[in-house]
Amino acid sequence: MNRSVHSLKFILYASAALMLVLAGSCNTGTPDDRGDSLVQFTTSLFAGSGDCAACHTNLQNTAGADISMDTQWRSTIMANAARDPYFLATVASEAANLPELAGAIEETCATCHMPMALTQAKVDGTSTNMMGNGFLNASNPLHKAAMDGTSCTLCHQIQAAGLGTAETFGGEYKIDTSKSAPDRVIYGPYANPLTDTMQQAVGFTPVQGAHMSEAALCAPCHTVYTPIIDASGNITGLFPEQVPYLEWKASAFGSNPNPAQQAPCQSCHMLPAGSGAIANEPSTLQSRNSVSRHSVVGGNSIILDIMSENVEQLGLTASAEQLAATAQLAKDQIGGRAGNISIIDSSIENGLLSVTLSVVNQTGHKFPTGFPSRRVWIHFTVTDSTGRVVFESGKPNADGSITGNDADASNNAFEPHYDIITSPEQVQIYEAIMADTTGKIAYNILKGASYLKDNRLLPIGFDKNNVVPDAAVHGDALTDANFVGGSDQVTYQVSLSGNGPYTVKAELLYQTISYQFARAFVGDSQLIKDFIDYYQAADKRPLLVSTVSKTLD
Repeated sequence: MNRSVHSLKFILYASAALMLVLAGSCNTGTPDDRGDSLVQFTTSLFAGSGDCAACHTNLQNTAGADISMDTQWRSTIMANAARDPYFLATVASEAANLPELAGAIEETCATCHMPMALTQAKVDGTSTNMMGNGFLNASNPLHKAAMDGTSCTLCHQIQAAGLGTAETFGGEYKIDTSKSAPDRVIYGPYANPLTDTMQQAVGFTPVQGAHMSEAALCAPCHTVYTPIIDASGNITGLFPEQVPYLEWKASAFGSNPNPAQQAPCQSCHMLPAGSGAIANEPSTLQSRNSVSRHSVVGGNSIILDIMSENVEQLGLTASAEQLAATAQLAKDQIGGRAGNISIIDSSIENGLLSVTLSVVNQTGHKFPTGFPSRRVWIHFTVTDSTGRVVFESGKPNADGSITGNDADASNNAFEPHYDIITSPEQVQIYEAIMADTTGKIAYNILKGASYLKDNRLLPIGFDKNNVVPDAAVHGDALTDANFVGGSDQVTYQVSLSGNGPYTVKAELLYQTISYQFARAFVGDSQLIKDFIDYYQAADKRPLLVSTVSKTLD
């Protein structure tokens, strides 16, 4: 077994073991307080999470820890996909920027953020708009379905057909719209499910679907292409706005032709919660092994923090405590399992300090991945024996900017990828920088036509010289020999002043919404104004991924 596979298995087993320990000690990261009632509704295709929760709450694993689906899911980004204030502000901004395409923009975004309402509206032949009298309006017949976000009877009704292929990318998941209750099929990972209770309660017939545990299930909404629109308003192609699934397929986590040897999205984002019954009725229901947590943890803690501070204003069903706990799970994910930074070489010769850092990506996709507002960077400092800072690169600021980052100083510039850094004005930032059809830097998604830079850290096994174009590396990282699958190396060369010994410290930092993305809104929608208020009041300090220090003389 090669070193990459050993590393992959270690990461997965360590993550799973950690969560099992937490589950065994009854610390699930989610308070028992269940907040307000989850959304209840019934349409010809869907039922609300509140309807499902009746039988999937008050559950414990064999160690006595709470593993209730409703408790874990209700405070996730997926549960609140339709209420996410950054998402809503972004949709309003894109629609204001291209009003002639507003309807198409709203429908496209609703596909994965309000999927039940969107799918039902298409079947019913009704409006698919979000704004005005659309899904966001409380009087809209599909408002409840929309506000339930990416919910139970959406994900568990997705059929296996076409998953993992281009035909289902961009939210083109397939749901059987031909059947009615109680014959609507709903998929789960376990064999021989009990059918009567669910048929009677919510009108679905449960069957086993192996695809529920496969990465391809996530691919439709995590392989997103947006139209390339030129200066004349013409659509000239498609732009890979985010392709985590393709990144995963190019990694050691997803490239093994044997699915049993792969590490799907669920293995990191829906960690095992131990064994236990997955429903509270009937009481004789058998225990299932390796129940997956429905906390669906990513790295978007800032939005969860904003939600926890504005529960009433955003109309959330999770409590502030639950949202704060899920935000902490996201911070733990970033700070414990996403990446690592270390010093692999250091010296001082003739007053010149040289330090080479190794930055390792421990995720199954690029880091950061997803929406291009996200970035990871190195904060590097050198202090002398008195504690005075003699060199600093990448200092984070309270307003969300990075000192020395050209992109934060001007929306017409950006930091290149570095192999050697010699100045405080040079910052190693792992990010995707978009350009419009004229080559100008873009921070509005529907202006994106190409990437000027994409040096996001590659996952283990990713071959940057042999990958599908939509997941490619762009910019100087492409020719950096030590920027490879799984890691990067950066050397800092500092002319010293003051007296030694000198202390070197390097922090790997993560941010969900970069400085210019937080300022890229167009229009005067109340949704935009609300988000700006929430964001200005939020703690914009980056998350610490990893840190290392060393004293040199």
